Amino acid sequence: MFEKEKLTIESKIRAYLQTEGIKNASLEFRQIPFSGEWGMAVPLFPIAASEARSGKKVIVPQRAQALAEGIIASLGDSLGGFSHAEAVNGYLNLYFSTADYARRVVDTVLDQGSEFGKNPDRDETVMVEYSQPNTHKAFHVGHLRNVILGGSICRILEFAGYDVIRANYLGDIGLHVIKWMWNYLKNHPGEEPGEDHTHWMNQIYAEADRLFQEPENEAEVRELYARWNQRDPEILALWKKTRQWSLEGFNQIYSQLDESFDRIYFESEVEDPGAHLVEQLIQQGLAKDERPEGPVFIDLDEIVGTQDEYRVLVVLRSDGSSLYATKDIPLAIQKFNEYDLAKSIYVIDVRQSLYMKQIFKTMALLGYEWADRLYHLAYELVNLPGNVTMASREGTVVLFDDLVREATQRARAIVEQKNPELSEEIKDEIAEAVALGALKYTMLSRDNTKVVTFDWDAALDFNGQAAPYIQYAHVRAGSILRKAGEFSPPAVDFPGDLEKAEVDLIELMTRLPAEVLRAAAEYRPLVIANLAFELAKAFNDFYNTCQVLNTDPDVRAYRLRLVAAAQQVIASSLGLLGIRAPSVM
Repeated sequence: MFEKEKLTIESKIRAYLQTEGIKNASLEFRQIPFSGEWGMAVPLFPIAASEARSGKKVIVPQRAQALAEGIIASLGDSLGGFSHAEAVNGYLNLYFSTADYARRVVDTVLDQGSEFGKNPDRDETVMVEYSQPNTHKAFHVGHLRNVILGGSICRILEFAGYDVIRANYLGDIGLHVIKWMWNYLKNHPGEEPGEDHTHWMNQIYAEADRLFQEPENEAEVRELYARWNQRDPEILALWKKTRQWSLEGFNQIYSQLDESFDRIYFESEVEDPGAHLVEQLIQQGLAKDERPEGPVFIDLDEIVGTQDEYRVLVVLRSDGSSLYATKDIPLAIQKFNEYDLAKSIYVIDVRQSLYMKQIFKTMALLGYEWADRLYHLAYELVNLPGNVTMASREGTVVLFDDLVREATQRARAIVEQKNPELSEEIKDEIAEAVALGALKYTMLSRDNTKVVTFDWDAALDFNGQAAPYIQYAHVRAGSILRKAGEFSPPAVDFPGDLEKAEVDLIELMTRLPAEVLRAAAEYRPLVIANLAFELAKAFNDFYNTCQVLNTDPDVRAYRLRLVAAAQQVIASSLGLLGIRAPSVM
């Protein structure tokens, strides 16, 4: 936003430093928190310390202060957009005119709109693999934090300037699929899913898992598995058909969550390449083959020379059947064969941390130079009310759509209470936006590696740190603009004596670009979740202390601009979290 001023003053600082025999100095510009004026500070201590290290006889604090004073003297009146400068304790402090700074921030936000805070294209591609459900099973609450976290990370990375490939890796083979098809053929032949695909698929799977416990049924399932291994055309056709039903069910959920994927990978794609790769690992001496008594495994600690850091990675069972590792290794190779990736991010729960570490180390041992570009974005589990244990068996799983249904019903009741005059259709739209926002914000407003304990009252709180509170601030801003009849208020000058609530709001708006970069670098949507809440809180403080519509025309004019800018930054922050910003609630 102030890059032009920064570059101009930086060139003048460097010119002065060269007269002091200082070349190629590293200059850092820090934002000065508002204390009557906004400004930027340049510490001169690092330069003075570098001189001391080079053998020059200087006292670092005194030299830093002398440099700051010398720069100010050399600048004279040529401050290039800054109102004044001062040298304080070895810092060069450069200040903006408050009125000019406030106007510039608001004008920039409104001129750039939804692009405000977005970084230029970096020409770097990042793949984020997330969601990863198993076909022929339910999409349950255990998947929810994964897909919400992955989706938000993708949005933040894109805003930070990366080209993002959204990838999904689905478990479409294995015993769970065979059990499902066996139960379908035996007890549900010819049936097809209704509107709710995932419920129906899960019911058949839960029933199959229960029936599988009976010895005679297990034998039949094993017989069907043998037909699968022989690639029986009838079984393959049924598998493709029923897998598609699962995908259609997942797509219904992804659409509701506003998620989509650029590349879908299937376990079935990498099973055969995995088997071939295991043979290569054995031939290269990286893997030990103890079949039929034992498995094929890589003793990573023995190879690396550590103890209990990587342990042993099993890549094939003793009976020759594959494991996750059998397929994850060729999948990683396939990703980098297909794309030139600066980073390949795996959104996988924290319990798989050792396993992911083993996979990454194996890729390095295989000699892939991109092994250090693999990153495990770990996340913790979600506890539901009553400490519900989520499992994909016995029908005890808490299904995604059940949770969304309950959230929507609760949100609908709140909307009904607040705005009974709205049409039923609009109430439904708002209820869904509030419900999904509440679920997403709950998952994203905690550190990725912290357990989320879900609480309905907290998630749907219109007065606390929750999505509805932030969404309502957006609605309030829109309401002011609607009453004023000015959704795009014309540009005006700002006064130099702003109210504290106005200053706080402007200050927070300027933080969005830097916080996007920070969230992208740390893979932490929490950074944006916190900013969104602080923005909403600051706007509500402004709303409660600063009259907008019924005040002096000049004050009304600039405050309407401020309201419009605040609404835009709140909407952008929510958007990075994948949360809708409604116009009414």
